[in-house]
Amino acid sequence: MTEPLPHPGWPARLTWGPVELHPLRRRDAAEWSRIRLADESWLRPWEPTSTVAWHARHSPAAYRAMRRVVGRRARLGTSLPFAIRVDGRLAGQVTVDNIVRGALQAGSLGYWIDRSVAGRGVASLAVALVCDHAFGAVGLHRLQADIRPENLPSQRLVQRLGFQREGLLRRYLDIDGEWRDHLAFSLLAEDLPRGVLARWQQLSPVRPVD
Repeated sequence: MTEPLPHPGWPARLTWGPVELHPLRRRDAAEWSRIRLADESWLRPWEPTSTVAWHARHSPAAYRAMRRVVGRRARLGTSLPFAIRVDGRLAGQVTVDNIVRGALQAGSLGYWIDRSVAGRGVASLAVALVCDHAFGAVGLHRLQADIRPENLPSQRLVQRLGFQREGLLRRYLDIDGEWRDHLAFSLLAEDLPRGVLARWQQLSPVRPVD
């Protein structure tokens, strides 16, 4: 069986200032593991429930297995998984997943950021770059971000970038040991004619991580 052709816009490298986004690299396994283990208390409240211990889920071997899975999904055209780098150092991930074509042309947005660079505009810049790429080269029409009501920083992030709140999804995802409500936010390709990065630049005139 032949491998399917890559979907439009993948693989890709996106950059602005000191921030670079690229497909996950095999050689980042140890660094990814170090960050995820160090940031357990920061990340765990927003992670899917699992019976596997945190350290086992975030070992270098777990990274390599995850990378194979998301790489396959990217080649199938159902995901856009990007690593985030700041000044050359791994700092998180942002993904458009569950991409559906046909009449919908949509995907679900998710991200995580290393606690050491949080609050410096890195996550919002990475999301802006991915949104513009998804609406441009990839050809999507809608992006949806589902965020727990308790996660106020993520709500502020997407709203600053132009996402609109659409409603409450009751007991929507099994997160951190419980079925959790989520708020649905969406952004359409026509919502920001000048692009999401242009909106980010308007709101964040200072380069991130300076």
